Amino acid sequence: MKRTVKTQETLEAKQLNLVEWLYAFWKFSRPHTIIGTSLSILGMYLIAFDTHTDSPLPTPYFPLPLSLAWIACLCGNIYIVGLNQLEDVEIDKINKPHLPIASGEFSRLTGQILVAVTGILALLLSWLGGRYLFGMVAISLAIGTAYSLPPIRLKRFPFWAALCIFSVRGAIVNLGLFLHFNWLWQGSPEIPNSVWALTGFILVFTFAIAIFKDIPDLEGDRQFKITTFTIALGKKKVFNLALWVITTCYLGMIIAGVLGLASVNSSFLISSHLVLLALLWWRSRQVDLQDKSAIASCYQFIWKLFFLEYLLFPVACLLG
Repeated sequence: MKRTVKTQETLEAKQLNLVEWLYAFWKFSRPHTIIGTSLSILGMYLIAFDTHTDSPLPTPYFPLPLSLAWIACLCGNIYIVGLNQLEDVEIDKINKPHLPIASGEFSRLTGQILVAVTGILALLLSWLGGRYLFGMVAISLAIGTAYSLPPIRLKRFPFWAALCIFSVRGAIVNLGLFLHFNWLWQGSPEIPNSVWALTGFILVFTFAIAIFKDIPDLEGDRQFKITTFTIALGKKKVFNLALWVITTCYLGMIIAGVLGLASVNSSFLISSHLVLLALLWWRSRQVDLQDKSAIASCYQFIWKLFFLEYLLFPVACLLG
C-alpha cells in the first residue's frame, strides 16, 4: 500500500503546469532546427520576392501562403525530431538527458501523440498549399522516418545518416520552397543561379553539421552500437573535416562573388563571408575536444553560422 502511494506521489510530482509543458514542448521540437527551418522559409521567400519584384501580384496576397508553408514545415520538423527522440530514449538518457522524453517530462504516449498530430498536420497543410510544398514536405517526412524508424533506421550507418540530413536540409527544403513560392508568384518552375548557389552552400554546410553533431554524442552512440564518423575516425579528424568543409563553403561563396553572381551584390557577399570565415577559425581554436560542453557549444555556434546564411544571402540578393 505504501509503495502504491509513493509511486502515485512520484507520478503526480512529474505533472507539468502549462508553462512547464510548453517549455518541454519547445525542447521536444529542438529549437535550433525550428529556427533553421523558419529562416530557410523566410530566406527562400525573400529570394523569390526579389526575383519577381515586378510581378503584378499584389504583395498582401503572399502572407497567407507564406504562413501556410511556415506552419506546415514546422509541423514536419517536429515530426522528424520527435520521431527520432521516441526511438532514441535510452541513447538520449546518456547523450541528451535534458530532452523531455529522456528526462521523464513527457511520457512515451505524449511523444507519440505529438509526432502523429504534427505529421498529419504537415501533410494536410502542405497539400492545401500546393504540389511543390506537398512534395517537399512528403519527401522530407519519408526520409526523416527512414532515418529514425526500424527496421530501416538509416542513422545506424554514417554515410546514409549524413546523406539523409544534408539532402533534406540542403536540397529538398531549399529547392522545394523556392519552387513553391515561385510557382505561386509566377507560375514558373525556373530556378535562378542565386538559388542554386545558396542550395549548394547549404548542401555542403549541412554535411558538416551532420558529421559534427555526433562528436559530443560519442559515449551514447558507442554504447548502443550506432556507427558514426566520430567513432570510425575519432573526434579530432571529424572536427577538422567539418571545419574544412565549412571553410570550403565560404570560399565557394567568396569566389562566386568575385566572378559575379547575377542579381547578387558581390561586395556584400564577399565581405560578409570573409568575416564569417575569420570568425569560424577564431572560434575553432577555442574548442577543447576533451570537453563535451565545449564541443556542444561549438556545435551550436555552427548552427548560428547556418542561420546567418539564410539572412545574409537574401540581403545580398535584395541589394543586387
